[in-house]
Parts: sequence; C-alpha cells; structure tokens
Amino acid sequence: MAAGRQTRARSRGHRVDPGVQKVVRGLIADLPLRRDLLLEYLHRIQDQDGCIGAAQVVALAAELNLAPVEVFEVASFYHHFDLVREGETPPPPLKVRVCDSLSCELGGAGELIVALRRALGEGVCVQAVPCVGRCERAPVAVVGQNALGPARLEDVLRALEQGAIDSGPPVTSIGLAAYRAAGGYALLLALVAGQRDAEGIIAELEHAGLRGLGGAGFPTGRKWRIVREQPAPRYLAVNIDEGEPGTFKDRWYLERDPHRMLEGMLIAAQVVGAARCYLYVRDEYPLVRRVLASALAELRDAAMVPLPEIELRRGAGAYVCGEESAMLESIEGRRGMPRLRPPYVAERGLFERPTLVNNAETLYWVREVLERGAEWFAAQGRRGRSGLRSFSVSGRVRQPGVCRAPAGISLRELIEEHCGGMAPGHRLHAYLPGGAAGGILPARLADLPLDFDALQAHGALIGSAAVIVLSQQDSARAAALNAMRFFAHESCGRCTPCRAGTERAAALMSAPHWDRVLLEDLAAVMEETSICGLGQAAPNPLRSVLRYFPEEVGE
Repeated sequence: MAAGRQTRARSRGHRVDPGVQKVVRGLIADLPLRRDLLLEYLHRIQDQDGCIGAAQVVALAAELNLAPVEVFEVASFYHHFDLVREGETPPPPLKVRVCDSLSCELGGAGELIVALRRALGEGVCVQAVPCVGRCERAPVAVVGQNALGPARLEDVLRALEQGAIDSGPPVTSIGLAAYRAAGGYALLLALVAGQRDAEGIIAELEHAGLRGLGGAGFPTGRKWRIVREQPAPRYLAVNIDEGEPGTFKDRWYLERDPHRMLEGMLIAAQVVGAARCYLYVRDEYPLVRRVLASALAELRDAAMVPLPEIELRRGAGAYVCGEESAMLESIEGRRGMPRLRPPYVAERGLFERPTLVNNAETLYWVREVLERGAEWFAAQGRRGRSGLRSFSVSGRVRQPGVCRAPAGISLRELIEEHCGGMAPGHRLHAYLPGGAAGGILPARLADLPLDFDALQAHGALIGSAAVIVLSQQDSARAAALNAMRFFAHESCGRCTPCRAGTERAAALMSAPHWDRVLLEDLAAVMEETSICGLGQAAPNPLRSVLRYFPEEVGE
C-alpha cells in the first residue's frame, strides 16, 4: 500500500468491499490523495465503468477518510456522473447524447432524438442534453467523446458500428516551436527578465479597455491590480467552462492556438504573483483538455522560465460552474454552488486565498494587446467602443462560426460582413445577443451595437457574445421556453427563487396563453432575490417576448 493511503476497514458505518477498494485505489494511484481532487477521482471511475456504484462511493470515501454521503452529495450534483444505487440496474454501456439547446433545436435535434431512440432501442441510452459547445455544427450528437455534427441518423449509427467513441473533428493546433517562431512567449520572457514591468502591463491593459469576456465585462487591468495588492499567496483560475447555450469561442481558439492563451495566463500569473494556476475545462471539451495537456507538457520540457504550479481540472456537467465562485467550489472538490458575496474571490477565493479569475478569451487577447499596443486595440471598435472581441454565431446564417469583429458592431453588420448573410430562404426575425441569458431582440433592433452597455436599455445582455439568429420560420416564444427549460435543468438548487422559479416559469410558458401578470411577478422575484446570475438572468428571455413579441403569446 502506498504511503498516505492507509484507510479504515469501514467507512463510517458502511462496509468497504476489499475488491472494489483495490480497483478504485488502482484507478487513482497516479494522483495525489487530496480532498480537492474528488472530481478527478470520480471521473476515473465513471470513465472506467460508465457509471459509479454505491460500493465505489464507499470505497472512495474510505480512501479519502470521508463519510460516503460527502462523496455522494458531490457526485450526485454533477450531470456527467451516473450514480447507481444499490439494487438499481446500471445504464446501458453505450450512450448517445444529443444537444437540445436552441441552436441544435433549430437544426432538428428533436427529430434526431426520436429517430435514434426508434432505431437503437433499449440497448443504447439516447439522452437529450444541454449545450455541448459546438453550436456552429448543429445538431450535434456525442457518441462517447466523439462529437458529430451536423449529425444525421446514419452518422451516429456508423460511429456506433465503427466504435468511434473517442475522436473528434480534425483540428490542427499550433505547437510550441511554431508559436515561438512567430514571436510567442517573447513578452513573457521580457517580463521575467525585467525588461517589462508589471505596473506598465496593467496600465497598458487599462488604457486598451480590455474587459472580461466571459460575460461580466469587468475591466481586466483593474482586476489584475486588485489581486496584485492582496497578501500572498495568490492564485489564478482560468474559466474554460463556457456552458452558455450558443457559446463556443473558447473551444474554437484553444483547439487551434493553445499557447496564446497560456502565455496570457503566465503573464497574468507573473504580474499578480500567482503561485498556482488552475485551468477549469468543461467536460464537454475532451479535445481541449488533450490539447492543453500537450501544450503544458511542451512548456515544462522547454523550461524557458520558472513556471508556477499548474493544474488542469475537468468539470463534470454543471452550467452554474461558469459562475466564478461556483467554479472555485468545484475546483476544491465540492458541489459547484455559488458563494455569497462579499467577500469577493479577488480577496478570498481558492482555498481562502486571493484569486484572479479570467476567462480564456480574455487571456487569449493579452499578447496581441501588449504587442500591438493599447492605442491599436482601443481603435478597433465601432460606435465609440474599444477593442475587438469574438462572437459565437449560430442559427439561421449562411456561415456560422466564431467571428473576430470590432466591439460595437451591430447584428446586421455581423451577419453581412462575417457570416455570409442569412441562410437561403430565411429572413431575420429575432436574435439572442448573449445566449440563453441575454434576452431576445426583434429584427428592428438589429442595428444596435453588440456591446456590454448598449443592450441593457432594451432588456438584453451581450454576456459572452453567443449570438443565435432566428428567422421567420422560428418562434421567439419557443426560443424563450427552450432557454427557461435549460435554466430549470441547470439551477444548482441552492436558492428557492431560482430552483422553484425556473420550473414554475417553464410550466407557465408552456400554456397556450401566457399569464403576463403572474410571469412578470415571478420574473421580478427571481431577478431580485436569486443568489447568482443564473436566477437573476433567467427571466430575460420571457421578459423579451412579453415586451417585443406579444402576438406570439396570445395577447
């Protein structure tokens, strides 16, 4: 038995099966035995067996010297852990997950789910799941870890027949040698050598107007300065849990150019004095995890500069973990429930230490901003806005994908200049500027700037810039209901206004005629009393429909 792994024969009243414990111990033998790695251990069991049984929960609890209920409450919180209680039948070994969020619903996900269940019968679990982050290829089906899209019945059947469950679309990522040949890591080396100073870098980011690009839009330079002023040790966490329906920009960049984001992360760590860095990647992105693991190995082997401790962490299917404090809870091996604030994570974050949390795209821009200068970056915007940003565009456009465009661009300009126009046979009817949480705007507002501040007066948010385009063939009412069902599924359950409110709202929105008074009252309660942004933003789509599309709800 390895040192530090001695455990008791019983785990607080539950008998440990020695055979199961031996298997569990073997699965996690290459990892340190730490409470905060609980999700990693659970993934090892899930990946091996396709589910997690009661005996395995008890064995893992014994290894960690925890009560089984502590392991169970974490495993049961996350959608991607299939718990099998005593006496229950394990799920089928083969699973096909079909995204039913809005972009995939527009692409025919509902029909695909029906066809798959009819063709596959009970031997394969066909599961409707929330957004898997490949909205540009809707509808998407995931066979094992192989994402297929646009997926047809025959594509899924062929993947199952061929056993193609652990691959993905062909993507070529830029390796370390090629990245360095194009000037990569020169800024980091200059900073470590004292040729660039931390205060100058913060000032440059502030002058450029670079803001957080995960949704909140907090000024990046100011955030770095706040964390830098906190007492050591300080940590850094990269949020790569882009679960907002319609969002896929972080995946797009990281699969292709991982070192650009990693250089931004290491510059940030050097500037704020972070002793450890954590990269939290959503579980739906296995290719991103592999690409990042390879890039980190290249960095360690190259030994260009002393690196902080860097850990690559795997989410487990929980939209709420895109909220920064919920993500930190998950990294600590707990349920991903948002924390009450204050204190803010910049003051007390991971393991009670000051923590800088940045979105992957924010860090992706750092090198270009510092190389080309704040003046260049700030000048890229339109209509008085500063900088560039990435829009994930899906829905009824000719060329969906990630569009690198000026801040302040309008939806109409974005479609015409970057997406090849509307798809054939489709006319613009409405659009979601910021995914499910961003509200729904009518075509007559398509000339508004797609920016943090401009949309708020119209009841909408830009968020992570997940733009979903609807045409005359679509219903804003149906889109709002899809969004509300998503929120009801993803609510962490901590606060009643969100947990009960999203379910109640979805039920009311399913009625032939909407009860405006009741829905508006419910929306106000959710917005004003929910703990985190999920419950606070969930009413946005329904309010948009009441405001801009009353004819669709029976008024």
